[in-house]
Amino acid sequence: MRLATFNLESLGGRRDDDGRLARRVAALNPKIAALSADILCLQEVNGQKPMGGGPRRLTALDAVLGDLPVAGFHRAETHRANGGAADVHNLVVLSRYPIRAAREIRHDYVEAPLYRRRTAMPPDEAPLPVEWDRPILAVEIALPDGRTLHLFNVHFRAPIAAPVPGAKTGALSWGSVAGWAEGYYIAAMKRIGQALELRRAVDELFDVDPDALVAVAGDFNAEEFNAAIRIAIGSSDDTGAPALGARSLIIAEDAVVAEKRYSVIHDGRRLMLDHVLVSRALCASLQTVEIDNEGLPDEADPELSGGRIAGSFHAPLVAVFD
Repeated sequence: MRLATFNLESLGGRRDDDGRLARRVAALNPKIAALSADILCLQEVNGQKPMGGGPRRLTALDAVLGDLPVAGFHRAETHRANGGAADVHNLVVLSRYPIRAAREIRHDYVEAPLYRRRTAMPPDEAPLPVEWDRPILAVEIALPDGRTLHLFNVHFRAPIAAPVPGAKTGALSWGSVAGWAEGYYIAAMKRIGQALELRRAVDELFDVDPDALVAVAGDFNAEEFNAAIRIAIGSSDDTGAPALGARSLIIAEDAVVAEKRYSVIHDGRRLMLDHVLVSRALCASLQTVEIDNEGLPDEADPELSGGRIAGSFHAPLVAVFD
C-alpha cells in the first residue's frame, strides 16, 4: 500500500478559464503518475467558479489528474458551507480503497482562543477569536483485509505573520517590528492550535482501540522538533510517561537518510515540512519511504515567485506499507 502526500502549490485560478493551467497540468500530471499511490493526500487545491455560475468545483484538479488511475479513485474533499469548494487551499483524499466516512475537523476539539491585538490600528477593544485557517480532513478507509485506516490530511498554518489591521504598509511589508511580531505570534497560535486539535482527535481513536491504524499526512509547515510536530506526535520523552508511549505517533520519513530528508528548499536551506506520521500498529507494516525531491526548486527564487512555477515547491512523499 502506497500512501502519498503532495502539496500542489495553489493549484488553479479562481475561474475555469484560467489560461495558466496547461503548463501546470504538464508538470504535475507525470509527477502524480510516478507516485503510483493507492491513497493520495493533496493540499492547496484551489476551487474554480464555473462559467455558468454555481458553487466552486475542483476542475483544475480534475484537469491535472486527467486519465490517470487515481482520477477514478474514491474521493473526499473539504467544502464551504454552501457545499462547494473553497476558493483556495482545499484538502483532498483520493483512495483506491472505499472511503467509509469523511469529516472536517475545525474547532471540534479546541475552541478558538481569544486574543486582543495591541498593535492593530485601532487596537482591539475586546479579545477576538483566533480561528484556524483550514480544517483537518479525517477519513476512514476500508482496507482489503477488513481493517480500517484512520487517515488525517492536514495543512497547518505557515510560519508567516498573520495580518494585523493597520500594521502593514504593503502586502509584504510591516510598519513596525512589534506589528510583525504580533502577527507572527498569531500565526504560531493557529499552527499549534491545529496540532492540538489533531492530537485530541487521535487520542479519541486510541481511547476506543489502542491498536488503531492511524496515519497523518500533509504539509505541517513545521520541522521535526517544532512545537506543532511535538504536540502531534505526543512522544513519551515529552510526556515523561512510558506507559503513554503506545499513543505516540512515529515520523515515517525518519527512515530516509538525513541528507535526502527534505521536502522544501528555502533560500538554500533544505527543510522537511511535509510529513507522514503513523501509529505504532501501522508502523509495524512500514517498509520504505520515498521523497521525490530531486531537482526541487528553491521557493525563495525571485524568478519563480508570483505563481510562475509550473510544478510545486513541495516534494511529494510516499510511505510504502506491507
